[in-house]
Amino acid sequence: MKPIPPLLDHLVLATPDLAATVADFARRTGVTPAPGGVHVGLGTRNHLVALGGRSYLEIIGPDPEQPEPVDLRPFGVDRLTGPRTVTWAISPPGLDAAITAARAQGYDPGPVHPMSRRTPDGTLLQWRLTDSGTAHPSGLVPFLIDWGDSLHPAASGLPVTPLLEVSATVPDPDEVRPLLAALGTELALGEGPFMISFTVQTPEGPVTFGRSA
Repeated sequence: MKPIPPLLDHLVLATPDLAATVADFARRTGVTPAPGGVHVGLGTRNHLVALGGRSYLEIIGPDPEQPEPVDLRPFGVDRLTGPRTVTWAISPPGLDAAITAARAQGYDPGPVHPMSRRTPDGTLLQWRLTDSGTAHPSGLVPFLIDWGDSLHPAASGLPVTPLLEVSATVPDPDEVRPLLAALGTELALGEGPFMISFTVQTPEGPVTFGRSA
């Protein structure tokens, strides 16, 4: 069993068809992801599943009820032909201190941006995060997130599929490992094409999700 990355906040499973991917996850695990909310102006919405502890899975895709955004949707959603685990996020004890420490070790996580979304019950969640697009083009190096005073999604009564492991492949693992170390985390890496996969426990046994497009 591969270790779960330290400081893991959430995994991002992006898809061009949110409804179909949510239905597939429910079919394979027996757990239906809960509606998370709408990213107003970005053209996306998400569904969420708790992974145990302070970690969760975000399934994100186009929001058919929003107009086409001015810019491309986040996480490369517009370029996908199928669901893919595109990246992950960590939540260090202090976002700004973690960025300073990473830069001191030669890795810049990128600028910090404020974000928000409304939950289905109207609650406004606000957070800060580093730019996931500049963290690393492969998505294997996580972006950083700070939920501030907002209720963390994993603590909001989500359905649960316990996370068993997270792993990835990359053409040159030794190029990625120092970047992870600079952020105070790690990821089980093997040599191969860029890919992130994760395994959850279900009543029928472990189920693995990976990269299909």
